[in-house]
Amino acid sequence: MTEPDALPRLIPREVLFGNPDKASPQLSPDGKSLAYLAPLDGVLNVWVGEASGDEFRPVTDDKDRGVRLYLWSRDSKSILYLQDKGGDENWLLYMVNLETGEQRNLTPFEKVQVHIVDHTKHFPNHILVGLNKDDEKLHDIYRLDLRSGELVQIAKNPGNVVGWVSDSNFVVRGALAALPDGGFDFMIRDDADDEWHQLLTWSAEENMNSSPLGFDKAGTHVFLTDSRESNAARLVKLQIESGEQDVIAEDDTFDVGNVMVNPDSYEIEMAGFSRARLDWTVIDDSIADDVAKIRELNPGDFVIYDRTDDDQVWLVGFTQDDGPAAYYAYDRKTKKGSLLFYNRPELAEYDLAPMEPIRIESRDGLTLHGYLTLPLGVGRENLPLVLNVHGGPWARDTWGYDPEAQWLANRGYACLQINYRGSIGFGKDFVNAGDREWGGKMHDDLVDAVNWAVQEGIADPERLAIYGGSYGGYAALVGATFTPDLFKCAVDIVGPSNLLTFIETIPPYWSTYLSVLHKRLGNPETDEEFLKSRSPLFHVDKIKIPILIAQGANDPRVKQAESEQIVEAMKEKGIDHRYMLFPDEGHGFAKPKNRLKFYAAAEEFLAKHLGGRAEDI
Repeated sequence: MTEPDALPRLIPREVLFGNPDKASPQLSPDGKSLAYLAPLDGVLNVWVGEASGDEFRPVTDDKDRGVRLYLWSRDSKSILYLQDKGGDENWLLYMVNLETGEQRNLTPFEKVQVHIVDHTKHFPNHILVGLNKDDEKLHDIYRLDLRSGELVQIAKNPGNVVGWVSDSNFVVRGALAALPDGGFDFMIRDDADDEWHQLLTWSAEENMNSSPLGFDKAGTHVFLTDSRESNAARLVKLQIESGEQDVIAEDDTFDVGNVMVNPDSYEIEMAGFSRARLDWTVIDDSIADDVAKIRELNPGDFVIYDRTDDDQVWLVGFTQDDGPAAYYAYDRKTKKGSLLFYNRPELAEYDLAPMEPIRIESRDGLTLHGYLTLPLGVGRENLPLVLNVHGGPWARDTWGYDPEAQWLANRGYACLQINYRGSIGFGKDFVNAGDREWGGKMHDDLVDAVNWAVQEGIADPERLAIYGGSYGGYAALVGATFTPDLFKCAVDIVGPSNLLTFIETIPPYWSTYLSVLHKRLGNPETDEEFLKSRSPLFHVDKIKIPILIAQGANDPRVKQAESEQIVEAMKEKGIDHRYMLFPDEGHGFAKPKNRLKFYAAAEEFLAKHLGGRAEDI
């Protein structure tokens, strides 16, 4: 058992999972003002003030879920933000006039979801949005006049388009169309009134790490992340008429990820690769000195989130594994950066644990990349361990501050995060190795990672837990059913329990991705028995360990029934479990009170079964 006295001071759950002090800063396009998210009566709202001052005022007044997604209007006179109801993900677009305080709902529709497609300084009075107003399954593209509120449809979805791309003239000229076999056609047109034609095709094996990024300023080339002629996605510039292409940046193992585009020239300035940490490759030498100066500001990994219209001030954010996120305003004239704020300054009062990049080999020879966060003060031997499985599954764990990793380490657990096959960022072969392997080889990778930690002497084999949300929640249920003797307990957050019903009840607007799900998971019409064999619901009788399950009632992705059907089956068999249903949440917990309630329960649950410590409830 971990000796509590040897561990550092307990970090309160409120510090880790409550609202940030400030977050998500954005400079106004004219550079005169700064906006950020901060609590107003306990609810996140947008605050605005002079960029050089310290007087800020709230400009939104959300009293429920809080604002999480916002942006400046390009004339610097208004704030635009998205909001849904109760976590249903039917986002609507609102605008607040900063001078008058007037708020308008720009998309006042029921059961409609807004996607922001483009908003540029070159067309400041308009914004391009996707709306599934005419058909809940399909997003058409509209041009929205921010002054009058007029919505004009400018591109009709023919039934298979999953994404749109506009050019420097604010014309939608690119469309990503799903194919029946799980691949994608990239369609383009010469102008708004011209016919669409196929430029290229990405096969079902290439679609997870290949996509269009945008057009160059002349509209004669497109930028792509492209794995057609390589395993890892390369950054490519393709000439539309001839089909000739130039490779701008590439890596043998890792896909190109973050890309920074100049807002005036539309050329690529910088490309990022998420290796063990985020590494940037400078493409445009004119910013090389700026990037070098930015690296001197902070030892963390950085992203340039925002830049003023004159391109003289950049807003830079840094993440570190053992401290809060830091935001700076970087002045390109003086080559100096000034600290704006830390998102959670209270964290600096506590001892946080470093996140160690690790690399192991799976039982069939794949290289698995991940991270290990160990508790401070107790060595690195024979520790209780929590396997924290990321969601997606087409996502990945990255280096940096992770509140769950710090929470677990602070409570005395080793936190193991592994990028199992199917995770993105490691080339198409690694993604494709996860096809039809939910509950199969994807779970083997997780088990192999745990066995590695045991063999290294880090983990106590008698004190292991599996924990995760979404796909990670499914993995937790798989751990309890398919490997019932490995783990002592499991925590499932909004995880599907039955792959048949999960696929059959996806949100309507996911229908264009259905061929991808069928290829990578299975088709309920032709693979019923296979999907049952990979669904924890049909293996409940194998469960030997206690399970904590948490679910949002309004989750549009993993419906409430996914949790309730396995809870009912466990009830019938008398299996130890706790079920937490949050009536005002969706796919995860947006409200601080709900987050804190869940983490308090999870902390108590883990302490009971693994022997770690817990903050009083």
